[in-house]
Amino acid sequence: MEVRFDREKHVFHFEAFDELMLDIIRFFNGTPVHQLPPPESFVGSGVYALYYTGDSPYYRYLYEANRVGFFIPIYVGKAVPKGWRKARAQSPSNELYSRLGDHYTSIEQVLNLDVKDFSCRFMIFEHSTVDMIGMVEAALIRQFNPIWNSCIDGFGNHDPGSGRYEQAKSDWDILHPGRRWAERLRGKHATQEEMVYKAVSYYEQH
Repeated sequence: MEVRFDREKHVFHFEAFDELMLDIIRFFNGTPVHQLPPPESFVGSGVYALYYTGDSPYYRYLYEANRVGFFIPIYVGKAVPKGWRKARAQSPSNELYSRLGDHYTSIEQVLNLDVKDFSCRFMIFEHSTVDMIGMVEAALIRQFNPIWNSCIDGFGNHDPGSGRYEQAKSDWDILHPGRRWAERLRGKHATQEEMVYKAVSYYEQH
């Protein structure tokens, strides 16, 4: 017997969801801001945001927005527990702190950024709430449209490893040259002039 299709019977409704997400974002925006990386190691996974307060001509809008407070992130990311993607999460370790340390190393290597101009805030998820990490990251990206998430891609990339250097450099590595592993990439990529235009015009368009 064929069952009549009714789309509405497949739609999940949760009226309290929007208010829950607002509460989570309010909590996140109220967490302390630290220099990148944080001053001491800690255990946990979660979501984070990076803030730029330097004088790069690419990010004048961020300088104006963040010079009296940390309002507009340049990047939002997440760090999930080991084994999380296969539903085999292991005991908590320092994934979030390690991820922030990786970002510190990336920025420290580039030629036209100063890591001292970067700060971070983060939110730790524990126990069953770790399942919300990806959802909260997506909500923060939608709210703030960080330029390194929405326009200049590649900041969160890792070394692809030996034998994979035929691929192109990311937009981020073109705009901010210097990461040692990225300099080995030999694929055809856009010009720095094109990336500068994308960065400078991004906040004019948004």
